[in-house]
Amino acid sequence: MDAQENPVDQTGTVVRLAGELLGADHVIGMYRHGSALLGGLRPHSDIDVLVVVRERPSARVRRALVEALLPVSGPGSGPGAGALRPVELTVVAQGDVRPWRYPPVCAFQYGEWLRGSYERGATPGPEPSPDLAVLLTMVLQGNSPLVGPPPAEVLDAPTAGDVRRALLDSVPELLAELRSDTRNVLLTLARIWCTLHTGTITSKEAAADWALPRLPREHRPALAHARAVYRGDVEECWDEDGVGGEGRAGACGAWLAGAVRGLPSPPPRPFP
Repeated sequence: MDAQENPVDQTGTVVRLAGELLGADHVIGMYRHGSALLGGLRPHSDIDVLVVVRERPSARVRRALVEALLPVSGPGSGPGAGALRPVELTVVAQGDVRPWRYPPVCAFQYGEWLRGSYERGATPGPEPSPDLAVLLTMVLQGNSPLVGPPPAEVLDAPTAGDVRRALLDSVPELLAELRSDTRNVLLTLARIWCTLHTGTITSKEAAADWALPRLPREHRPALAHARAVYRGDVEECWDEDGVGGEGRAGACGAWLAGAVRGLPSPPPRPFP
């Protein structure tokens, strides 16, 4: 694939590969979600696709998906751009998510953050995935089928309580990745805070816009830098003397996590 391929073509490539490898008889539907529907793609945004299948793919098919996606996924464009966008492909067996129960099982997920392990031979397999509560909610709200019927005909809606539970359950893992994935972790924590407070799942950029004036002044530079990098306005820099500052980023992440955990239950407004 040409490194200059646009997001529409890249999404089409992912859909084609998933259909060929999973098999047309097994695919129930494919659905767009994420940044493409929550305010538009930014330079570091993923190509996010959910595939609903009739049964969990075999280990052979899962490895074939990894091998096919490695050359069509990249680190994102950023300033001075042209690189392939990261691909996040999630596969669920319908019987694992309908009827809805928590935690649901994810049959397969490809994410660029795990490229190193894929290249060393790792193949993602079925495992419980609380994050699916949020992902499926976004798919249903976005209502953007790439293949097959509308998502409401295929998926049950996660409960508001399970969406909240999934968001809270994700915080420890996010904090563990703060040093290695600083920008994404800060923006995701801000989105969790915004989502739990407002009852609305929005884009990372919009969530940062919401969170910044509510942050203590000393924590604003780190989140503002993460937002600027996400927009493609500046180069990413988390050195202690840089705009973000690793120390300030850690303090900002810890504060956001504390704010998330301190919110009342249930959230002020239920999820749609």
